[in-house]
Amino acid sequence: MLTRGKLANRTGCNIETIRYYENIGLLPAPRRTASGYRDYSEEHERRLKFIQRARSLGFGNEQIQGLLALSEDGTEHTRAEVKSLTEAHIADIATRIRDLQKIRRRLQQISSYCDGSAKSASSCPILESLFDD
Repeated sequence: MLTRGKLANRTGCNIETIRYYENIGLLPAPRRTASGYRDYSEEHERRLKFIQRARSLGFGNEQIQGLLALSEDGTEHTRAEVKSLTEAHIADIATRIRDLQKIRRRLQQISSYCDGSAKSASSCPILESLFDD
């Protein structure tokens, strides 16, 4: 029997995270034994590892749900659909990288205004720039 704790140990996933994935529908509820224990299958483990890998690549829960739907046997989905979802994610990441680079440049700029001395922080140019428009 593969309990939630054993599944967590085998995948390195937190028990609460497994419960969360079940609650939002990423991971189907396992069958219950006669005594009421959850009994996860190898497919649950496989799916959980898929979710973890997708999360490590920055996919959100809705995107993961979409990828899982595309992976289901018996559906008429194409590789083009998978590639389209992946390329949209790549574009989102590129936008976030550009935004982070702008933030980094601005932080470097305002950081250069401060001499880092032992003077009072209340007159720090970094803080002043955050108060100003």
